[in-house]
Amino acid sequence: MRNKGQNRKKEPSRRLYTILAIIFGVILVICLVMMVRDYLKQRKAEAQFNALAVMGEESESVATEAIEAQQSTETDVLVQLGIEVPEKNLDWDVLTEENEDIYAWIYIPNTQVDYPILQHPTENDYYLSHNLDGSSGYPGCIYTQLLNGKEFRDANTVLYGHNMKNGTMFGSLHEYEDNTFFEENPYVYIYTPDKVLVYEIFAACTFSDAHLLYTYDCTKEEKFREYVDDLTGVRDMNSHVRSDVDVSYGDFILTMSTCIRNQPTQRWLVTAVLLND
Repeated sequence: MRNKGQNRKKEPSRRLYTILAIIFGVILVICLVMMVRDYLKQRKAEAQFNALAVMGEESESVATEAIEAQQSTETDVLVQLGIEVPEKNLDWDVLTEENEDIYAWIYIPNTQVDYPILQHPTENDYYLSHNLDGSSGYPGCIYTQLLNGKEFRDANTVLYGHNMKNGTMFGSLHEYEDNTFFEENPYVYIYTPDKVLVYEIFAACTFSDAHLLYTYDCTKEEKFREYVDDLTGVRDMNSHVRSDVDVSYGDFILTMSTCIRNQPTQRWLVTAVLLND
């Protein structure tokens, strides 16, 4: 009688364990399906970017008269600096067919940064969580907010991109934590339909997550100088400054901003000044 009573008590416990095991199994399957889905979505987005980059390398030259005129008038400036602009024959009709929000292209030699730049017409951070095809999720896109124009004529143009674990998007900007890499890779190239802009990196540093365009109104000389001083004043093992690069009020700055893993209140900034405009 005693054994029968104990067995009756164990049966509800066994059923409970079975039910819990089934529930946990279902949750595990759902999580795995979501992980696979997100992985496939990320790979698809990366494939789209790679296809666009290859198109830029292999397509026939589509240089316009405006670009050719710019190159002829600015050749002396770049030659004096010993800078050779990498050729990238982008078909802007194809790019805008892919996504009409594409308005420029960024390329940094010896990094994985070789992407279109986008700006959504109504939402500041749309491309933080959306891909080229409009699907939501990672890796997102390289983008600017509406506070910046598309002509790169703002005192400070801020580009945003995710710090992807595989180094894509702006993940490879963390290469600039190494001082040798920082010294040997100083140039950033921005391609637009009518010009090529060459920037020289003067600072790479850990910074606060403050909204840069709100915190520093660089149209005002005092705030412009404060921003440059705050960038170049950072002192830690990973931050570097190129002291021989002159940055003055009236110059055009490009700031590339990405996250730092396990430091949610910090950002990694790589900042450059325009040379040839």
